[in-house]
Amino acid sequence: MVEATVAGVRAELAELEDPKARAINERHGDDHGVNLTKLRGIAKELKKNDDLAAELWATGDTAARLVAILIMRPRSWDEAELDGMLRESRVPKVHGWLVNYIVKKSKHAEALRTTWMADSDPVLASAGWALTSERVAKDPEGLDLPGLLDVIDAEMKEAPERLQWAMNETLASIGIENPELRDRALEIGERLEVLKDYPTPPNCTSPFAPIWITEIVRRRTEGK
Repeated sequence: MVEATVAGVRAELAELEDPKARAINERHGDDHGVNLTKLRGIAKELKKNDDLAAELWATGDTAARLVAILIMRPRSWDEAELDGMLRESRVPKVHGWLVNYIVKKSKHAEALRTTWMADSDPVLASAGWALTSERVAKDPEGLDLPGLLDVIDAEMKEAPERLQWAMNETLASIGIENPELRDRALEIGERLEVLKDYPTPPNCTSPFAPIWITEIVRRRTEGK
């Protein structure tokens, strides 16, 4: 059993440290060497524990922060706390998990989406765009979708990588979910060619927006 203390969790993580895994992760900007399936196993043993999560987060250690995210309850964290945590999350995996597992499920998601979309820091802005993709798919009421396409058209091509990926996801979401805007989304994707040559494993859908949009629409149509 994992001891439910910072020292206990970090000792367990240290035992799982794999230099080969670290080398692979570091190529993607993630400074830890723990297999994520095993890391999830630690979190499953600990169960939800916001006090321990806060202590693990405060260590600044990437693997400890990933465990922290997995044992957090989204409703337990206020807007300022979530904003502060994201601003500290420069490691891609921590950033992505925090947005997807906690912020998206928080009642503060919309307020934070608006704040981060307007931020000049591209890492923070990418979180805003990730939340926007979620809204496009699940709750588009009130969004200016043509306006979002205008911004994507003007800025995505030269955006830093993480922001570019998030904008591209929003482009695909708009094209998938909105038949009346699909042709424009496809045209923007074809013209900008963002992620056109991204290596995609067999049986996976390319992140190139025109392929992504077309494939998901095809599946939905054939599934009816």
